[in-house]
Amino acid sequence: MPQRLTHTCVYVLDQESAKDFYSRRLGFEVRADVLMGAEFEGAGQNFRWLTVGPREQPDVEIILADVRMGHDDQTTDQLRDLIAKGAFSGGSLATEDCRGDYERLRANDVEFLQAPMERPYGIEAVFRDDSGNWFSLNQTF
Repeated sequence: MPQRLTHTCVYVLDQESAKDFYSRRLGFEVRADVLMGAEFEGAGQNFRWLTVGPREQPDVEIILADVRMGHDDQTTDQLRDLIAKGAFSGGSLATEDCRGDYERLRANDVEFLQAPMERPYGIEAVFRDDSGNWFSLNQTF
């Protein structure tokens, strides 16, 4: 039986820009940035394996996948439109200080869709990455 999550995938419109966003603006570590050959069937030539992760979770990696990876042109165009519109969530990130992180991230030019709000489960803010994927930033009670 599967026991734990090690990787998750977020499609991005530009890997270099996403690398900058996640590392410089969010403060994540770059875990891997490797140019691969054709050994990954369906991924295309010169496939770039780019992962980042929170410093406090060394065993979890977010794959910043090029939106073209494994998709035909029509599907890629559809995905680009949906990502840019904010149709996809990259997930939920835990914090011990939602309001403080909100201020720090705003100072790092992170765009927030929702300022910190009290919810039944804690305090939540919502931001988007440079591609359009949105994330929930949560401080639980």
